[in-house]
Amino acid sequence: QVQLQESGGGSVQAGGSQRLACVAPGFTFSNYCMGWFRQAPGKEREGVATIYSGDLTATYADSAKGRFTISRDNLKSTLYLHMNGLKPEDTATYYCAARYGGRLCNLHSTYIHWGQGTQVTVPT
Repeated sequence: QVQLQESGGGSVQAGGSQRLACVAPGFTFSNYCMGWFRQAPGKEREGVATIYSGDLTATYADSAKGRFTISRDNLKSTLYLHMNGLKPEDTATYYCAARYGGRLCNLHSTYIHWGQGTQVTVPT
């Protein structure tokens, strides 16, 4: 059974940095495309970044480009999201998600497995 557990959320000042982690025990992590998504109050969930296991190709939402970096450690079955230059509009619940295989590893694909999320708050 695929289980995903996010951590690293919290409150951070505007302009600050935060690193989120998603541990994925119990399945062959390297077989999965992984992604970070977020949902702000009153808004739809949106993609932030994805990363393909094979060649570590990453895709980013425009809002994340240049500020966020997605990475993964297949040996530790862990996904990361390094966030720099945080803004109040980055306030959201951040979710990691998994999609089996490498085809269509992008923000617009369907992800079957989801974590419960971790809250990131950037006060104004």
